[in-house]
Amino acid sequence: MTQFLAVDNTRYEICWYRYDKKTRPVLVFLHEGLGCVKMWKSFPERLAQQTACDAFVFSRSGYGESDPGPLPWKPNFMHTQALQALPDILTAAGIDTYMLIGHSDGGSIALIHAGSRHAASGLKAVITEAAHVFCEPVTLASIRAARIAYDNHRLKEKLARYHKQNTENAFRGWNNAWLNPAFAYWDIQKFLPRIQVPVLALQGATDPYGTPAQLTAIQKHIANCETRLLPDCGHAPHMEQPDRVLARMTAFIETHLE
Repeated sequence: MTQFLAVDNTRYEICWYRYDKKTRPVLVFLHEGLGCVKMWKSFPERLAQQTACDAFVFSRSGYGESDPGPLPWKPNFMHTQALQALPDILTAAGIDTYMLIGHSDGGSIALIHAGSRHAASGLKAVITEAAHVFCEPVTLASIRAARIAYDNHRLKEKLARYHKQNTENAFRGWNNAWLNPAFAYWDIQKFLPRIQVPVLALQGATDPYGTPAQLTAIQKHIANCETRLLPDCGHAPHMEQPDRVLARMTAFIETHLE
């Protein structure tokens, strides 16, 4: 049954996997640009089981069954999520010690948050999959292709299974923001040297949304960072190579548990 969390005037779709290990951080999952709670499938539950950590999954506003996110979204929408929405959600959920696990846009949000004052006490580690730290032409080309698939093919139908009444909001908010001409200059690398927690960054070698230059930048600017370029893998490692990714994330989390 779908659960909800009220934060000020916004209702968020959430899911908890609880193992009641109070001394362990909560694994907080941040979904991709077209994702939501249900699109993570069983992966958060499996990782929670492997690490005996509680897991908290939520759909950002405009996604899944959360309240809509008013359009248009600005090119700095990931900054807003990382620096305003996420801290408020963590407080409302009663989460004070946590690790962030972010996919694509969720990975970028995790890195912005980790490089801000909000991470000063409770954040213990970050895991990213296919995170972007600057805008690449290949990313924009794939996002333009997604618009064609949505308008002319079956992408809208597929997304509607998960986003329901939010389908148009989720797609147009994400797609129009990325294709705003100002987004070509989007860059979050200034946050990376400020990150004080361990980071594991994963990316598929055949990711159509980004090149290995993203991993290179993350590795260059974060002091305590491990990167992995996964062969024969695209944009969603946890879906395409679930067992391999589960094992790598589990080992990383266990290494950094206090």
